[in-house]
Amino acid sequence: MHITPIPEKVFGATVTGVSLASLTDADFAPIHAAFLDHGFLLFPGQFLSDEENVVFGRRFGELEFAAAPMSNQERLDDGSLGRVYDIDSQRMRTNVGNEAWHTDSTYKPISSKCAMLSAVVVPEADGETELADLRAGYAALDQATKDRIAGLSAYHSTQYSQANDVGDFPPEDDGGIYHGEAYLRPLVKVHPETGVPNLFVGRHAFGIPGLDRAESRQLIRSLVDFVVSDPARVYTHRWRPGDTLLWDNRAIAHRARPYDYAEPRVLIGTRVAGEPESELAYYPTDREAEAGRAALKAELELLRQETRDRRYGGTTAAPVA
Repeated sequence: MHITPIPEKVFGATVTGVSLASLTDADFAPIHAAFLDHGFLLFPGQFLSDEENVVFGRRFGELEFAAAPMSNQERLDDGSLGRVYDIDSQRMRTNVGNEAWHTDSTYKPISSKCAMLSAVVVPEADGETELADLRAGYAALDQATKDRIAGLSAYHSTQYSQANDVGDFPPEDDGGIYHGEAYLRPLVKVHPETGVPNLFVGRHAFGIPGLDRAESRQLIRSLVDFVVSDPARVYTHRWRPGDTLLWDNRAIAHRARPYDYAEPRVLIGTRVAGEPESELAYYPTDREAEAGRAALKAELELLRQETRDRRYGGTTAAPVA
């Protein structure tokens, strides 16, 4: 096995000389150590099956979901791929929304530990996945900014991010990701395994308690922009079929990049849930949740008037026929 740091970057490594489909416990130990150290790992040419994807993901913890198609194509009952989704469908609205920087599942009671994507079909050009090091971003902040954001938190919601970024207002769905809740999380997170502090902001974050709306929006935007302002803190992965990419959602932000949406782009996603001891905000039944719901409702009312110039014009996707 060879673990090679990504050239000219402050994070990330490529792992070769190992088969994830036949991984031993002895092999996993250095992979796990490298994952914590580098923040993300690239495994070229693995061509994992759904089952192999799941087995490897479970080595990191309980799965939030397993071997799910992160795709612009419908997966049929027999596992084959069907039609390419229309750009105005809710599936594609969500995909396009994910082209802004974020960390996964901060909009749920328990945010994600790590995530993995495996490439099956990739477009001829574009459609990359980019990652950004939130640890190095925090370390590079001046002391005045560190002092300013210490102790501050922001609410996280996909309904907010979809409205704010692309003017999409999905209907609430208790069983899905557009559920009417907003979860309060600190702007600075201390990694539960390494003890390293990092920024914990992205597209889902809004409404910092104690700041007015304009100041909150400006601060969150400026922190994200600062992280990605240094090329050494950003990695762009051009997908090839068979690639598997694994990253730490507690310390690394990511985003998808645009492509010709008429072309198939099929990635298989597995996401590992965080441990409640470190990743739990609160549950919808807890008293703290009431403030999040109120903050989200108020914010969405404002965004309905402000996002008519965004890609989806402040609209809701039409039901699939």
